[in-house]
Amino acid sequence: MSMSNASIPVFEIGLNALSAILDKAETYAAARSIDPATLLSARLFPDMFALTQQVQSACDQAKNGGARLAGIDPPRYEHNEETIAELKARIAKTVSFVKTLDAKKIDESADREIAFPLGPNMGHMRGADYLNHFAVPNFYFHVTTAYDILRHCGVEIGKRDFLGTIPMRVT
Repeated sequence: MSMSNASIPVFEIGLNALSAILDKAETYAAARSIDPATLLSARLFPDMFALTQQVQSACDQAKNGGARLAGIDPPRYEHNEETIAELKARIAKTVSFVKTLDAKKIDESADREIAFPLGPNMGHMRGADYLNHFAVPNFYFHVTTAYDILRHCGVEIGKRDFLGTIPMRVT
């Protein structure tokens, strides 16, 4: 499997599923007269990011990871979203960016060193290791945590919502 095939579709499908989950959260909040801000500020534990930050982080992992693999500087997005609509716009902007990445450049990154900020330090990994052991796991961590927060809040979502529109034929 190519590096681009293991990254671009993963980020695109995961982000689109996250956007659809946010649609369900918005519908849930409206049906129960819950202020959507309550969902956006929900977290699984006090020292974990709230839903808004989980969505922002999932987007950041996709755009930053994809850009680094493609050998370009990732765009910077402000973390200023305050509504579900604004988070969905951020997701859409991220999906659009990911779709512009040069698949050939990503494919050529398997053995190239990827340097990335890691707190106050810099991390250094071979491209294939960065993709498999850092970028994709971190992306799924934040998507999963966003899903878990909403499920914990009572939003009626399930595994199919998490998986999104995957390339599968059913017979």
